Amino acid sequence: MQYIDKLFNFKNKNVVITGAGGHLCSEMALAFAKLGSNLFLIDKDTEKLGFLENKVKSIIPKSIIYKFSVDTTNYEIISEINDKINNICKVDILINGSGINSSKDFLDIELANWDDVIKSQLNSVFISCKLIGGSMVQNKNGSIINISSTSADPPLSRAYAYSASKAAITNLTKNLAREWAMCGVRVNSLRPGFFPTEWNKKNFLDKKRIDKIISHTPFQRFGDPKELISAVLYLSSDSSAFVTGSEVIVDGGFSCMTI
Repeated sequence: MQYIDKLFNFKNKNVVITGAGGHLCSEMALAFAKLGSNLFLIDKDTEKLGFLENKVKSIIPKSIIYKFSVDTTNYEIISEINDKINNICKVDILINGSGINSSKDFLDIELANWDDVIKSQLNSVFISCKLIGGSMVQNKNGSIINISSTSADPPLSRAYAYSASKAAITNLTKNLAREWAMCGVRVNSLRPGFFPTEWNKKNFLDKKRIDKIISHTPFQRFGDPKELISAVLYLSSDSSAFVTGSEVIVDGGFSCMTI
């Protein structure tokens, strides 16, 4: 085995991804499949999960995939899924990427809408870390990656609940990293910049907003989900064995831009 393969060996690693059918996490799932990992995909959108499975199988026919079409904010259901996974294997990697957004002005946000975003983002991370992450702690091994956002700090305009939840996810990540380091479990966050989905383009990104984002990004463009893969593999691999509580930023320089 070559040196690089020893640092980044994902053959038969067991990877759980929440929000697996999403714009970013589906690309991560495909990458792990290409590297020989076993996939446990969780997303409430059955259609997206089916599409992802078909895409993975068309490229890597022998991929091992388990699909769970459930709401990641439901503690009891995720607990049942965690038991099912534990009966199959020990989890090596957990990526928490589920969640929704809202583009409403602050004074127009209803409490129910606020709660929906917070639950989908923050509560889902709490639940999967407590249950699936808890099993990893018992097994004394694993890497957890929580998907944060460039909106975590400073907050992104018109994304109030989303920004607040992402800031909380970053904080929780650091808290768990401190608690679980001696248990063999590393907890880090990935902070993507602007990788717009179709929903973003429809609800957030008018020409004026796009111009502002691009002018504030040194690379002068949006990111491609494939450009997150190297960071995800780094945080998931043995090459980052001494890395925990960190936030890896992949934003085209957005966060370092001033004037």
